[in-house]
Amino acid sequence: MSTPANTNFDPTPSQPLPEATMEALAQVSTATLTSVLLKFGIRTPFMRRVRPLVGGTRLVGKAYTLRYIPMREDLDGDALEGRFDNLTNAQRVGIEHIGHGDVLVIDAREEIHAGTIGNILVTRMKVRGGAGIVTDGSFRDAEGIAAVGLPAYSAGTHAATNVTLHHPVDIQRPIACGGVSVFPGDAIVGDDDGVIVIPRHLASEVGQRAIEQERRERFILNLVRDGASIIGTYPPDASTLAAFEASRSKNT
Repeated sequence: MSTPANTNFDPTPSQPLPEATMEALAQVSTATLTSVLLKFGIRTPFMRRVRPLVGGTRLVGKAYTLRYIPMREDLDGDALEGRFDNLTNAQRVGIEHIGHGDVLVIDAREEIHAGTIGNILVTRMKVRGGAGIVTDGSFRDAEGIAAVGLPAYSAGTHAATNVTLHHPVDIQRPIACGGVSVFPGDAIVGDDDGVIVIPRHLASEVGQRAIEQERRERFILNLVRDGASIIGTYPPDASTLAAFEASRSKNT
């Protein structure tokens, strides 16, 4: 038998991010976003060791958080025997409340020696409109998760079920994932480099600044391709910036 589960949580998703913010973040790389966030004083927004399950993946959405603590036999005896209460298990409750644009972000304590979720629950997330899934632990049923087509990022893969090491204890509370603080509703962006967390209140301005930075860097890249020295070009001096502004005026 298991002791009573913790059900002291509110599974309600956060309010959607503005469409304009989502569209802006979808256009830029995590590398650019880290540079922009540094100007806001955010130094470590990038999750360590978290990589896309499938190359070429792009992810944009808002965080829906799930926290695991280490499994304990008196808490997880039923689960170890394959019995789950879908009305009280934090993982299962979260899956049934995820909505459009939500990214399930799982705090697995960077423990990779058991799965955190498998393909059936990921399929349910996709049906509900989820935007993706991120964990600093491992995926189980990796091939099946990849086939679902939902953007998926993890620190590894492992065949063992989550209950051998993990106990889902909380949803929609602040967590850590890959060494980064994640609050419900934060913007989550992923690409081939990995996953970045943008504080919700900064997401709109960061997205717009990132678009502007990438426009400028494309101009600089073309100059370097054409033979320009990086001196005065990267970073750009006043004359390079003036040339950039002139090119923008010409193209509008």
